[in-house]
Parts: sequence; structure tokens; C-alpha cells
Amino acid sequence: MPKKTAIIFCGALAREILDIVQKHGWDAEVFGISALDHMYPERIAPDVEKRYLDIRDRFDRVLIGFGDCGSRGAVDQLAAKYNLERIDGPHCYEMYGGTTFQELMDEEPGTFFLTDFLVRGFKGTILKGLGLDRFPDLKEDYFRNYKRIVYLAQNPDPELIAQAQKAADFLELPLEVRTTGYGLLEERLVAMMNRGSAAD
Repeated sequence: MPKKTAIIFCGALAREILDIVQKHGWDAEVFGISALDHMYPERIAPDVEKRYLDIRDRFDRVLIGFGDCGSRGAVDQLAAKYNLERIDGPHCYEMYGGTTFQELMDEEPGTFFLTDFLVRGFKGTILKGLGLDRFPDLKEDYFRNYKRIVYLAQNPDPELIAQAQKAADFLELPLEVRTTGYGLLEERLVAMMNRGSAAD
């Protein structure tokens, strides 16, 4: 009998992970953690642990759909504590961009990245999250060392690209758009799910 599987994932990956689960027809339940935790990375592991403890009795297998995301190893420590499997990768930019992410960083370390999630939520996540809505003068302090914006697009459409351009115009940085699809995020989730199937 197939194992009951849960995936605890970052809210910044919500649409993508839900789409991947549906695309592959997996019998898995998904549980999101607020993407705002990225503004306070020390909250990520405790919030994942809390969600895990809330649901663990209902599932035979729980996967963690988080990168390290600035937690300084806390997510991996949590995974080791409960013998859980975490998706490979330091953060979503690498999961989407793969080797392209590092190539872009090597080419220009002053690169600010956007994803579909960050484009949609630019006002709330970036402007409000960094306090730029209240203190616009901070823009120079935060972004003075950035040279460009690269939008790693999962499902690009003209509206999202236009929103990305508005964000770039606000930050006064040139915009590049790279279409990545779901990249390594999907590959790694498929591998994790397949490992579970092979163990049945």
C-alpha cells in the first residue's frame, strides 16, 4: 500500500510545488510555511518543526521542500533530528536556475534575482518587507551595490514581465529575463518521491 506523504514547503514555492504535485498525480498533501520567514531566517526551522509536529501522526513520510534559505544549517539540523528528507539546494534561485544561477553570480556578483513569486509580491515582500514603503530613502542603502536584476521566470507571461520591468525601473537597474521553468525544483522533487516509491 502506498505511503501517505506530506510535503512541507516554503510559501514562495507554493504555486510551483502545487503545480508539480498535480502534474505528476502524486498522492501527497502539501503544507506551506509563510514566505515572510525569509525576512527572518531564524524562524524557518522552528516553523517547519512546528508544522511537522502538528502533522506527523497523520503521515508515513514527510518531506521538507525548503532550501537552507539563510537558516545557517538549521533546516538540515531539523531534518537530521527527525530523520526527514530535505530537497537539495541552498535556495530557490539555485533550484530554478541550476548552473545558470552560479554562472550569473560569477559574471556579476551584484545581481538581484526575482522569481515569479517575487514579481507578483514585489510590493509586499520587497517594498513593505524592507520598509521602503515607509522609508524610500533606504533604497540607495539597500541596492547601491547591485548592478542588474535577473528575473528567473518559471511561467513567464507579458503581465509578469511588465511587472518585473516596473520593479527594475523602481530600483533603477537594468532587467534581464531568463526562462527557467521549474528546473531542479521539479527534478529533485521527482527524485524524492521516486525514492519513497522504491521503498514501498
